[in-house]
Order: sequence, then C-alpha cells, then structure tokens
Amino acid sequence: MAVRACGLIIYRRLQPAPSCRGTDSIEYLLLQTSYGTHHWTPPKGHVDPGEDDLETAFRETREEAGLQASQLTLIEGYRKELHYPVRGKPKTVVYWLAEVKDSNTEIKLSEEHQAFQWLKLEDACRFAEYEDMQATLKEAHQFLCSKE
Repeated sequence: MAVRACGLIIYRRLQPAPSCRGTDSIEYLLLQTSYGTHHWTPPKGHVDPGEDDLETAFRETREEAGLQASQLTLIEGYRKELHYPVRGKPKTVVYWLAEVKDSNTEIKLSEEHQAFQWLKLEDACRFAEYEDMQATLKEAHQFLCSKE
C-alpha cells in the first residue's frame, strides 16, 4: 500500500492586486528539511490513524511551520495529488492551497526543518528540485491567476 502524506501549499500576497498581474506579488512558503538532501518543500507529512487528509495537512503545517488553521484561508477548488516512489515504495501526497491571512505572520520551524523562505514562483521552482513539485507550484499559481 502507498504511503500517504498531506500538506498545504502556503502563499502570501505582498500587496492587494487589482488584476492578474498581481500574481507577481505572490510568494510561496518552502521549508528546507534538516535531514537527507536538505530539499525544499511545502509543509507536509504522513496521515495519522483516524485522521482525514485535510486534518493532516493542517496538523503538519502547524507542527512544521507554526501556522494555525485560523491564520490561513483554504482556497476552494484546488487539490493536487502527486504519486512518486520513495525508497522503492509508492507514495501519494495530497496538497491544498492556503493563503496566510497576515503576510507578516511569524514562521516557527520544527526540528524537521532548518530554514524557510518566502519565494516568488520562479525562485520557488528553482528551490523545489523535483519536477512534479515545480509543476504543482506552477499549476497552483495559474489557478490563483484564473481566480482574479
């Protein structure tokens, strides 16, 4: 059976945007792991028994980035499922999109991560080494652009 993990692609707007060009003011939160290859990823983690996927995404975001559900706005209509092997076993990761209500909200990392950055799409894609994560960030960005 595939390992299942869930997380949130967190973004903030640096200033309110009147048009789609306003997506230039969007930055995405990526966390750098303190283990392995120190890769950059949105907050995510394994589903605990009895937990639903969205609960997992919010719990992991709270644990890894110190962000409470009340500090975030979940964006309706966006859900992305990724499938890839990890150490030879299948893994499924489900992401939702969430905006930080206050762009100055403090990020408090857990021991699982050693750094975080707010990055514009192009930089976020450069930091996220995996092609499927890059594609997901671009897709989320397009989704946000289409909603404006």
